[in-house]
Amino acid sequence: MDTSIPSKVLAAQARRSNAARIALFVLPLLLLAPAIWNGYPLLQYDTGGYLARWYEGYLVINRATSYGIYLHLGEQTQFWLNLGFQAIVSLWLIQLTLRVFGITKPFRLAAIGVGLIATTALPWITSMLLTDIFAGLSVLSLFLLIAYRDQTSAVEKVLLFAFTAFAASTHSATMIVLTGVCVAGWLLLPRLRGRVTASGLTLASSALVVGALLVLSCNYALSGKFTWTPGGSGVAFGRMLQDGIVKRYLDDHCPKQQLKLCPYKDELPPTGDDFLWGGNNMFDKLGRFEGMSDEMEFISKQAVTAYPWMQFKAAAKATWDQLVHVATGEGTNGWLPHTYGIIERYLPEQSAAMRAAKQQHWDINFDAVNLVHVPVALGSMVLMLIILGSALWRHRLDDVTLLAGTVTLALLGNALICGIISGPHDRYGSRIVWIATFTAMIAAIKYFIDDHDTADDGTD
Repeated sequence: MDTSIPSKVLAAQARRSNAARIALFVLPLLLLAPAIWNGYPLLQYDTGGYLARWYEGYLVINRATSYGIYLHLGEQTQFWLNLGFQAIVSLWLIQLTLRVFGITKPFRLAAIGVGLIATTALPWITSMLLTDIFAGLSVLSLFLLIAYRDQTSAVEKVLLFAFTAFAASTHSATMIVLTGVCVAGWLLLPRLRGRVTASGLTLASSALVVGALLVLSCNYALSGKFTWTPGGSGVAFGRMLQDGIVKRYLDDHCPKQQLKLCPYKDELPPTGDDFLWGGNNMFDKLGRFEGMSDEMEFISKQAVTAYPWMQFKAAAKATWDQLVHVATGEGTNGWLPHTYGIIERYLPEQSAAMRAAKQQHWDINFDAVNLVHVPVALGSMVLMLIILGSALWRHRLDDVTLLAGTVTLALLGNALICGIISGPHDRYGSRIVWIATFTAMIAAIKYFIDDHDTADDGTD
């Protein structure tokens, strides 16, 4: 019997392979499609604060100087150098993760890449001048350092180490989430023998130590202060304000304590964002961060012990709300006065290009985008729970389960940190939840396609 493959089948396979290779070449461009269409990198409320770090020489709440230096390196290219780096690193980490899972066919990589671009926030955050792209990518790089140290080359280990350290330095929340993953790894190491090694955890933990040193070094280089980026107490104060805890504290203590906020306790704005960033006269009159940092820190610490049950309920609600706040595009609209002002002040040669971009003309419709992104994100998180529940039921710890567990832990840590400290924001969820969709795609291939192919081959 003739068992040779028909020529038509071979031709079809060749065409499919060629199409996949073309798609891989095009994927970096697709990852930057929003910026290319926009005519300029996408901007956000916080972009200006990062851009200004190189020029202003002082530290600002939650504005990492390492990311400011990174942006400065791409200024002469209108930041397309930064976006190109973000696209290439994204594709590299996606490809490397698929490779260690044995998913090496070009068509599958192309299909997953196109799927992520079409259904998640990945291309939008890749196209944006903001630290958000590094939140999800760093979870993947840390995972590869911890669990797949033996399946990567020496050069890949160095690159993973360097990227993880840099990504951790760009945002305190990212640093904390990655640290939480490492701590969980060390605690679970006795149960994860054979899947996770002490050497892998040591390498990953060392990358975070280097990241912390990078934060301190960059802050010293630009401000002359060997200190951590400010922000914790001020941001936590904002969350407590919108939860009503600050008002409760002022009502209970203003007769006894002489606080700057006492005369304004009945005029507090409804949200922390309105208080800190809304340009209200109250915060300006009180001296903004220079005049209020000590008092905000004092109230935040005192309120934790004064109202523990109120804090617990607010924290639980904030964590849950943050988990389900996953819409793409928060803070990426046509009204960004601070960011526009920073570009016009320090990069006036780019003002015309920035002002001509579609974003500045309100041409981006994130409502339409989120008709797809939100259900995909929420569904992906549910699938993570299903994968983990199935693994517990079957007492099975395979590669997919390990990745799903890592991603779930990162999502929970992100919701806990961002929800409790900053208050729930869609931006904090959308920047990391795409890795759950990526994990679900890997699970679909490993559990359904690969298992089916193995069954058809009659192998075990």
